Amino acid sequence: MSAARNRTTPLTSNNESVAVDSDATRIVIIGGGISGLASAALLARDGYSVTVVEKNDDLGGRAGSWERDGFRFDTGPSWYLMPEVFDHFYKLLGTSAAEQLDLVTLDPGYRVFFEGYDAPVDVALDRDKNIALFEDFEPGAGDKLEKYLKSARDTYEMAKEKFLYTSFADLRPIMSRQVLAQSPKLAQLLLEPLSNRVARTVKDDRLQKILGYPAVFLGSSPYITPSMYHLMSHLDLEDGVLYPMGGFTSLITSIADLARAEGVTIITGAPVTRIIVEGDAAAGVEYVPADGAPTVLAADIVVSAADLHFTETKLLAPEHRTYPQEYWDKSTPSSSGLLIYLGVQGSIPELEHHTLMFTSEWKKSFEAIFGVDSSIPDPASLYVCKPSAIDPSAAPDGYENLFVLVPIPADPSIGRGDSDGDGDARIEALADKVIEQIATWAKIPDLADRITVRKTVGPRNFVENYNSWRGNALGPAHTLKQSAFFRAGNVSKKVSGLYFVGSSTIPGVGLPMCLISAEVLVKRLRGDTSTGPMPEPLLPTASIAAVPPMIPAGVSTTAIGEPAADTDEAAAPTSVVAESRSHDDDTAATAKDTAR
Repeated sequence: MSAARNRTTPLTSNNESVAVDSDATRIVIIGGGISGLASAALLARDGYSVTVVEKNDDLGGRAGSWERDGFRFDTGPSWYLMPEVFDHFYKLLGTSAAEQLDLVTLDPGYRVFFEGYDAPVDVALDRDKNIALFEDFEPGAGDKLEKYLKSARDTYEMAKEKFLYTSFADLRPIMSRQVLAQSPKLAQLLLEPLSNRVARTVKDDRLQKILGYPAVFLGSSPYITPSMYHLMSHLDLEDGVLYPMGGFTSLITSIADLARAEGVTIITGAPVTRIIVEGDAAAGVEYVPADGAPTVLAADIVVSAADLHFTETKLLAPEHRTYPQEYWDKSTPSSSGLLIYLGVQGSIPELEHHTLMFTSEWKKSFEAIFGVDSSIPDPASLYVCKPSAIDPSAAPDGYENLFVLVPIPADPSIGRGDSDGDGDARIEALADKVIEQIATWAKIPDLADRITVRKTVGPRNFVENYNSWRGNALGPAHTLKQSAFFRAGNVSKKVSGLYFVGSSTIPGVGLPMCLISAEVLVKRLRGDTSTGPMPEPLLPTASIAAVPPMIPAGVSTTAIGEPAADTDEAAAPTSVVAESRSHDDDTAATAKDTAR
């Protein structure tokens, strides 16, 4: 099938049609969040004819924006980490992060309040200052942090080189001599919880929390997250924290504009109601546009960037499900969240751009969120973002913009939020308590009286707005059985031509991971089983073959035209695979086959 490059004029309207090469393979992408838009841009550049269908009127998904009375709020992600991942994505499209975004470096990176301590702690931009900070808290902790950060950096680089940019369709390229030589260390990184590694590094309770909290970025708990993710400390304690001026909606806008420039058609306000399957192949989607008449959009390939649970259990018939309800019954969602958007009169110097508040009952709080009998922690550890300190677009003059996130259980019965206190009673009462907690801990006694704009979001909103499984905020949590090659794969095993991207699938949660998932999709369609980032810029394939077949269960595949891995490098670390059985049965089978 021919796939001539589509060079059309950028769209001027979200729902405007474009002329496409009738010979190009047609792809429909469900969902206009960051992973859907990024996938669309890359696939269109690679020569496909791409249409994105988004249920909401606005793009961005969780990375959306809300405005009122001169305030602009990012509705979800607010930490810009792994900057090289963003820059690489942009360079694939022939541009760069510097050209697309106005990035500002934060110093301090963030501030931390600890329950029971009067003075907050500022985590600096400078690595050496953070080492000195740890030494001040605990003699000898500075040297230990230095070693911890070296391990975090080495693990991060190994993850980028071997585990993040691969579909795991073939494990042999992953199992290089370098990885095999480190298999005992890798086994420990996967099997030991982050909390244990942190406890072996420092004894001071406050330092342990600084090293353990990055698990929350993964929608998880340090007590169930593999210690492999101590790599996150390299990002915030050494690599630095950035912020895109104009907020994270500027990131979404830039990717959407690039997608349109590549010829992508974007349809908004059009929820998809089913994936059409003919025989065992994806044939398109049915969606309901603004006029209410069900519409069928034919396709050769369907990519779902929607919540994977929703995709599998609501958009596909039972016989077409790779991940049926039984899979999800054994899985762990990320935490949900109480989100509070506050417009506040006057300045709030007590808070930094990023402020964290950690309770003394640290472990008990995570057990409440992720335990069998879940409950809302009281008091709760929480996070506050104040972008208005450096971004004038976030609030009117003389006011501050506060975004508050409180991790709570993934349980829609907790309720939904709304504007001006009109959310469910339980959500609004919890928001009142959180506002009081911030006021007390940060010594801002009149905070509640200065609030002029207020909106809350609860687990039920995540279900209604994003079709989120159990109202989780980020996707499946990064537990051992839901990380790396044990995470849900990006291709259907039941429907040919059906693929998945986004936080539900590999490589995981967070904006950088969603961008990588788009690239991994391109590699999957190309039959590229390499483990590193693709060359920049992305050059369109000379021709695009017919839709790749689904991978039969238990079969380890090698890309067509690529030599098989050397025999002495084709073994997986059996100690890792043997210790945990993946929910993704085919991937686990592949790992075992390769290990033999």
